[in-house]
Amino acid sequence: MAVLAAIVVATCGGCSYRIGQSQMATPKAEPVVDPAEVTGSITPVSQPAPTPAADDGPTDSDMAFARNAASDVLTRGAKDSSQPWENPKTGARGSVTPLASSYTAEGRTCRDFLASYVKGRSEAWLQGEACKAGSRWEIRAMQPWKRS
Repeated sequence: MAVLAAIVVATCGGCSYRIGQSQMATPKAEPVVDPAEVTGSITPVSQPAPTPAADDGPTDSDMAFARNAASDVLTRGAKDSSQPWENPKTGARGSVTPLASSYTAEGRTCRDFLASYVKGRSEAWLQGEACKAGSRWEIRAMQPWKRS
């Protein structure tokens, strides 16, 4: 009898079976989706996928962060350098890179720059011009980049 018990244990391994329970499984009800518990990472089949909101471009606060980064990178004056920027409130981010050499306009030293703008799936480029005002750079213009 001990040999038979050892064979049964060896062949079942980690299996378990409760004697006296029916082999027939009772049908289970479909799960109920509580909208408060939906995280958005996986959309339930019964609900349509959310549509991403249209991005209207940089907000005023996004532009302020980009302007500050432009002023910082131009003040440092390092060749071939970029300055990252990020607006934690909107999630927008990018970097600013000075272009070419400085030039004189209206008696002031000026320099052009290119700024990237990334928010969600939207990406854009902004071109700008800054001129020296004392020890800092003043951003004179920054608008969507137009290829020439």
